[in-house]
Amino acid sequence: MQFDVAVVGGGPVGLAFTGSLSGTGLSVALIEPQPEAALAAPAFDGREIALTHRSQDIMRALGAWDRIPEGVPSPLREARVLNGGSPYALRFDTTGRPADELGKLVPNHIIRQTLFEALSARPGRTRLFTGNKAVGLETDVDGARLTLSGGEVLHVKLVIAADSRFSTLRRMAGIEEEKLDFGKSMLVARLRHTEPHHHIATEWFDYGQTVAMLPLNGNVSSVVLTLPPGEIARMKEMDGAAFGAEITRRYHSRLGPMELIGTRHTYPLVAVYARRFAGRRIALLGDAAVGMHPVTAHGFNFGLHGQDILARRIHEALAAGRDFASGHVLRGYEAEHRQATRGLYLATNATALLYTSDQLPARLLRGAALRLGNHLRPVRGAIVSRLMDHHSGSARA
Repeated sequence: MQFDVAVVGGGPVGLAFTGSLSGTGLSVALIEPQPEAALAAPAFDGREIALTHRSQDIMRALGAWDRIPEGVPSPLREARVLNGGSPYALRFDTTGRPADELGKLVPNHIIRQTLFEALSARPGRTRLFTGNKAVGLETDVDGARLTLSGGEVLHVKLVIAADSRFSTLRRMAGIEEEKLDFGKSMLVARLRHTEPHHHIATEWFDYGQTVAMLPLNGNVSSVVLTLPPGEIARMKEMDGAAFGAEITRRYHSRLGPMELIGTRHTYPLVAVYARRFAGRRIALLGDAAVGMHPVTAHGFNFGLHGQDILARRIHEALAAGRDFASGHVLRGYEAEHRQATRGLYLATNATALLYTSDQLPARLLRGAALRLGNHLRPVRGAIVSRLMDHHSGSARA
């Protein structure tokens, strides 16, 4: 079977990129291990995504943003970082800026559903290969040969790896990655509480645990608890009432008594950065390229921005009558995406390692860094600008 592009991975980044190619005339094969029903109605997975203004613009251009049900997006008006037992907080807000919020929180499964709905409604030459995995890859100067688990063999001009930070396709392409295993696991869950959160997100680097509270609409927050894997496994299995009481205790009752109101989900805490974002007739998108620690909430935003960069460069090549999958196009994408992500990736990892260390020198440095950050307004302003990310990008309508 002949296609122009094969996108391996039907997650939000793969769906967004496929949608970004509509209107180009390119034929696209979208390969996803899950059945189509799981793409049309994804299950809740516990993750709440903080979407920057630029990410919202990209989703709007793709026709996905307006499909999010009213009342689902929750405004993020301020973010605070706490350290240990100190009441002192490093604050990030919108003071002096035209917008009144840093971004919006939207459940991951809603993002996936709306991107799939928008893709299904857009004109294009897309064929789904659901219930399939990529099991073989060969590339040459003219194109790629992709073998699927269902037995199909696809001949394409460009392969896109969008199959998670543990990408099988990245390995088949011979692209190595930097990997940082933090030795911890995350548990995410929604809780109802008695005190208002005022739409302020909190990241508390306590000693022996990290607790993030993401404000959802109403007196509801999503907890992101980071602990050693054994403790996370224990908390996932404990009685629901006991879990709510445990989170209330761990969070020092800042939001009053807390009640579990949904399912609990756990994830390993591993950061990944591919040594190359592109190779011969292949490009990496999303977590396959950059898998972030969640502390800066930029993982999905980077994925959405990266696909937008590549789509823009493909549009430009086609408009100029050039090979859209040439080395020139792919190298340009790689350089631009690396410049946008490398610094924050390294800074995020350094921050996570510093603020999860309980050794005395790290404890002293942690407190000093927070106080210094509040007094260095240019630095704090630069971080807020990165969090808000007003640049509208080049998403294709």
